Amino acid sequence: MIMRPGQQLLLPANPFFIWGSLLGAMLLNMLQNMGFWGRAAWSPDLLAVVLVFWTVHQPQRISIGGAFVFGLLMDVHQGGLLGQHAMSYTVLSFFAITIHRRLLWFSVPSQAAQVLPLFAVAHAVELAVRLLSGGSFPGFLMLLAPLVETIMWPVASLTLLAPQLRAPDPDANRPL
Repeated sequence: MIMRPGQQLLLPANPFFIWGSLLGAMLLNMLQNMGFWGRAAWSPDLLAVVLVFWTVHQPQRISIGGAFVFGLLMDVHQGGLLGQHAMSYTVLSFFAITIHRRLLWFSVPSQAAQVLPLFAVAHAVELAVRLLSGGSFPGFLMLLAPLVETIMWPVASLTLLAPQLRAPDPDANRPL
């Protein structure tokens, strides 16, 4: 793959770090849902952000099936309609895999602008499943959730790429 000028060569991603970050994001999501504001419509989905990040950067390791399993786990945790988050995360992962090659050519702020529609579609799918099953409309504050997730994209990129940015054995004879 041809790299952008000035782009740093990354070390391989550790599979334990990938799955650990996904599990950590799921646990933070669960804690956030049990927090002070409960399941507020505007609260960001941390697992969706980390899932899109790893689906874009490691599509062979994190697939649509993994997104489906994490969605089922979130459905079971929230006690809602089984398959609501699963379908949302599956659609999100599919679209992230679709644009992953193109997305990596852009800078992180440009990437954030391009993942905004992905997060909006995921929330729209979740809302459609909720409304079709007879649920109530959560309010227009739900429109803030994709924006907050988009703002979180640069933070997630810096945090999750940090272990891959360090040099394995830096010395004067090895410029990479």
